[in-house]
Amino acid sequence: MKIRLNKFLSQAGVVSRREADRLIAEGRIQVNNRLALDLGIKIDPERDVVSVDGRKIKESQKLVYVLLNKPTGYLVTLKDPFGRPTVRDLIPASLGRLFPVGRLDYDSEGLLLLTNDGELAFRLSHPRFEVEKAYLVKVKGEPGLDSLRRLEKGVFLDGQKTAPAKVTLLAHNPKSSLLRLEIHEGRKREVRRMCQAVGHEVLELKRIGFAGLSLKNLKRGRWRHLEPSEIRRLKKLVKLA
Repeated sequence: MKIRLNKFLSQAGVVSRREADRLIAEGRIQVNNRLALDLGIKIDPERDVVSVDGRKIKESQKLVYVLLNKPTGYLVTLKDPFGRPTVRDLIPASLGRLFPVGRLDYDSEGLLLLTNDGELAFRLSHPRFEVEKAYLVKVKGEPGLDSLRRLEKGVFLDGQKTAPAKVTLLAHNPKSSLLRLEIHEGRKREVRRMCQAVGHEVLELKRIGFAGLSLKNLKRGRWRHLEPSEIRRLKKLVKLA
């Protein structure tokens, strides 16, 4: 059975679907020794030979799922041209090439999922599946009821309204307040920008939940493998057989 080339590359743990499309457009992928330049190209994994930068790609590989408690001061990327610390520095090289699922800012901390299961990563990141993310957010000042309701109903970022959120005020005083914020979108720096839009700068941000996963007793900077039951639950969540 034929599948799209970008899906094959994500299932093989090479790159995400989005990154695969970029590699195709750059002419870095060959199918049966011929350049693949059509983003919609389909291949037969059992018959066709796929190469990326001259390296032959095999379909089957051991899938790895890692949950990391990311500290602040690490980029959520595999390589930084300026030599800054990345989350890859926190994971043993023996686990192979793992890709972060979604975003978490350099100056934010908390739960981050990494995997070489490209199809699962793609679905968990896609807005269509509305995967829930929970954050503890320390903001400057004391949000009033109006500000909290605006966050819940959605605010405009770049001309587009954010999806409804769940907001709980956990602690507050005139100098700073602590919120629990749950969203299911993944726009760049979305939580920080949402709070800024209602007049409250984010001082600290920690992701405490993602797709039903939690940090539990995982210390900052440490990681663990997902349990088989957790992997099954994630796949069920995004309708992946």
